[in-house]
Amino acid sequence: QVQLAQIGGGLVQPGGSLKLSCAADGRVVNLKAMAWYRQAPGKQRELVAGITDFSTYYDDSVKGRFTISRNNANTAVFLQMDSLKPEDTAVYYCAVGRSYYADGIEYWGQGTQVTVSS
Repeated sequence: QVQLAQIGGGLVQPGGSLKLSCAADGRVVNLKAMAWYRQAPGKQRELVAGITDFSTYYDDSVKGRFTISRNNANTAVFLQMDSLKPEDTAVYYCAVGRSYYADGIEYWGQGTQVTVSS
């Protein structure tokens, strides 16, 4: 069973920054896509950002504010979140799979709460 362990999250004021980290065990190295999703209360889980060797994706709502990156071994993925807004409040999940779109995701992290509030 593949394990994805998330670190980060918490409470931050509007305009602040947070960095999320997700570490995967070595068995995911053949799954080329890594991603971050989020789910706000009463809403469906949505793709925030994704990365492969050939492409990077950002939802329009986070473009220019969030940055996804990963390590060279493809065993960790990060999400740097700047200029945070209250509407970014959600549970954030890291994900790994054949594609960063939902139908390609094979493993999920445990989720971490991000709350943006003054």
